[in-house]
Amino acid sequence: MTEPLTLAEIESLARAAHEGQTDKAGRPYAEHLQAVAEGVRARGGDPDQIAAAWLHDAVEDEALSEEWLTEAALSPRTKDIVRAVTKRPGEPPETYAARILATPGALLVKEADLSHNADPARLEVLDPPTRDRLTEKYANMRNLLGLNSSPTTP
Repeated sequence: MTEPLTLAEIESLARAAHEGQTDKAGRPYAEHLQAVAEGVRARGGDPDQIAAAWLHDAVEDEALSEEWLTEAALSPRTKDIVRAVTKRPGEPPETYAARILATPGALLVKEADLSHNADPARLEVLDPPTRDRLTEKYANMRNLLGLNSSPTTP
């Protein structure tokens, strides 16, 4: 059996996979991954959840393939969390939220993701229509997941 990847290896791999990508504000995408991983850690997340935080957008953004995830030297729990938080094309938010809630460990990762996405400092640099649309989208997802209406800061 292959040795599981370390958190440092997973971080390096995630940074490389998203190399050259930027978020909606034009910042390097790796900053978001790091913030989500730190948010998971600050919320008491375990190594599987921290690993999933680094990889939470990799399959969705096609930075890494589903085949890569299946074959990667990661714990089954990390893979399950990554799959749970990966949005699928055309999927209703209610279905997405239900999958997160049904997957042990996934809610904490999504909470850290939403918290960073909804950070007022990140949102303020966006144009008002985009900011309003995203603010509403994140609040709706927090509601579907049973999280309080205002994001917590790590």
